[in-house]
Amino acid sequence: MTPPRLPLLLRPRALGVHALALVLLAAAVALGFWQLGAWQAQRTAEATDLTRTEPMSLTETMGPDDPFPGNRVGQPVTVAGSWVPSGTVYVEGRKHGGQDGVWAVTPLAVTGQADSALLVVRGWAATVADAGSPPTGEAMVTAWLQPPDGTGQLDSDPTDDVLPQLRIADAIQHVDQDLYGAYAVVDPQAAQSNAGNEALAPADLEQLPDASRFTALRNLLYAIEWWFFGAFAAFIWWRWMRDELAHTGDGAGDSVV
Repeated sequence: MTPPRLPLLLRPRALGVHALALVLLAAAVALGFWQLGAWQAQRTAEATDLTRTEPMSLTETMGPDDPFPGNRVGQPVTVAGSWVPSGTVYVEGRKHGGQDGVWAVTPLAVTGQADSALLVVRGWAATVADAGSPPTGEAMVTAWLQPPDGTGQLDSDPTDDVLPQLRIADAIQHVDQDLYGAYAVVDPQAAQSNAGNEALAPADLEQLPDASRFTALRNLLYAIEWWFFGAFAAFIWWRWMRDELAHTGDGAGDSVV
């Protein structure tokens, strides 16, 4: 007498397929939620208002060769160094009180980092001529740390000192030092030593670029991609089960459709 066959779902080969499908599906779901968590964490960090926190030393916040720390947007920093007046540039298209004007930006060679400088937005002026002469000598400033602009707008005339945006790749052509991957906007309420902004209106936070809506978008896309892989693994398992049922003729009792 032929012993009854095990249902397809309980046969050894099928159990291996089930286990593999479950492992792949669980891994894809877990990795998707991990990437989603990273997306949410980065957006939360960028949205945090650090502007009224205690200033930190620039050297504690980032190094001269470090990428911009995404969780330090608006962080007040203190910077000591020497002005590099020959590297002064002016960023056009900046508003103050509804009026178009320019930012006056002068590099500050950071103390202890002789070959590296930080771009410092000293303030706003209606025109380049109104901005006055750039400062010289040593300085100690307190400023809000900001990531470089990245709109992709090209500098139509690289030979002058007027820039369409505050992009490191554009500004570095005007200085001999390496530049930090950030810039800082002088805090007009903080005590300054030789900030060189007497002729300038404050460049305050209302003039700073908004946080990008594409912040951490790659993590969100990775999450969706992992869940897509999980759905694909489930689909392959379903197709395998359907084909096996059709092949073995077990259809009625074991259908997975």
